[in-house]
Amino acid sequence: MIIFLIGLVLGVALIIAAIFVLVPGKMFIMKESKYGMEQAVSELEKTAGEMKWGVPHKYDLQATLKGKGFEVDPVTVMSLCKPDLANVILSSHDEQLVSALMPCRVAVYENNGKTYVSMLNAKLFSPLLGKKSKAVMTEASNVSEAIVSAVAV
Repeated sequence: MIIFLIGLVLGVALIIAAIFVLVPGKMFIMKESKYGMEQAVSELEKTAGEMKWGVPHKYDLQATLKGKGFEVDPVTVMSLCKPDLANVILSSHDEQLVSALMPCRVAVYENNGKTYVSMLNAKLFSPLLGKKSKAVMTEASNVSEAIVSAVAV
């Protein structure tokens, strides 16, 4: 019995350690863009439209922070939305808490002279959500990743 308990404790400790080591590196999907900032943003909007997704908002974080007295490199955050997917979550009282993750966000930024596009890897944690939210977040993540891949090197 003692050996079993020691094994159980060690197993749990290894799983927790693996989560803290492996998961942070997989929480975001980041790809280098074959375009500069402005063209990457434009191409992402175009690809989203072709895939029947909307871009209801774009945030120029450099301009926002400059207005608050801070100087940062250019960063544009785009909101990607597919209303029929959003409706599945928003029309269910049990699933509405997932709306904190909506719409899908894609960031475009420069680092060391290269342009990058990043997004949250919603597929990573979608198995932890309710049945409807899991399906919606998996589909949204897949399409968002396809949109991002359209500008990737």
